[in-house]
Amino acid sequence: MAIHDLPCFGKGLLTVALPILSAAGIETAVLPTAVLSARRDGFPDCTYRGLAGDIPKIQEHWKSLGLKFDGICTGDLSSPEQVKAVFALIDGFQKEDALVLVNPDMADGGKLYPHLGGTFPAEMRNLCGKANILVLNLTEASLLLNEPYLKGPYKRVYVDSILKKLGGLGPEKIVLTGVRFDAAHPGAAVYDTKNGEIDYVLSDCTEGDCRGAEGVFASALFAALLNDFPLVKAARIAADFTVEGIRRTRAAGSDFRFGISFEAGIPDFLKALKLCG
Repeated sequence: MAIHDLPCFGKGLLTVALPILSAAGIETAVLPTAVLSARRDGFPDCTYRGLAGDIPKIQEHWKSLGLKFDGICTGDLSSPEQVKAVFALIDGFQKEDALVLVNPDMADGGKLYPHLGGTFPAEMRNLCGKANILVLNLTEASLLLNEPYLKGPYKRVYVDSILKKLGGLGPEKIVLTGVRFDAAHPGAAVYDTKNGEIDYVLSDCTEGDCRGAEGVFASALFAALLNDFPLVKAARIAADFTVEGIRRTRAAGSDFRFGISFEAGIPDFLKALKLCG
């Protein structure tokens, strides 16, 4: 089950999660939490219609069908009501050994997104406790932990401490994006709370606007995990797929507000997942 807002124009959220997961051989049900005329981060004057009131009706119908899911991923949510509804969905529809990935897509660049209220991080903190896998950036981490946001480059001891504090929220595995120890190698930190191992997945610098990158990365990561790749390898596959999409978008001179050009990279992504030759 993929739970996200649905933009009618611009690649992101559900319009990214569904094709990436489906291409990776994962039969995917979608639950749109809102419908927008366009991506909010590219077009702030977009129309918005929240669907929190429809989620209980969908939930009841799915119950009548006896649906249960091997994996549930959730990203952009727009209100405390949506967060609470998704909390109930996870409880009602996950199989006993299901993977639950939460991406608290609520902030970047040191700031909470302007359409979200000040109580939103506290609501999201509760949802993060339902996750097996938490994928987030450093701004979101600072909000969840009630700590001041620090702009990079970072020291490893600082990133390690943030990861361990995030582990206290309950997830078994954490992938922290936006990590960089110098200007040329951004990437992600990967933490397995069970064995205490911390690894880093870094890439060559990709300067410029990267709107929607975290959604592409989280969807690709989830696809790799559901195809039984270990966490660090899954993060490497997702990072390579995302970085190539950013480079492709820049090379084409495309407007990043429209989202990252990930589609042409799907064949290489499937090769990395060993789903085709």
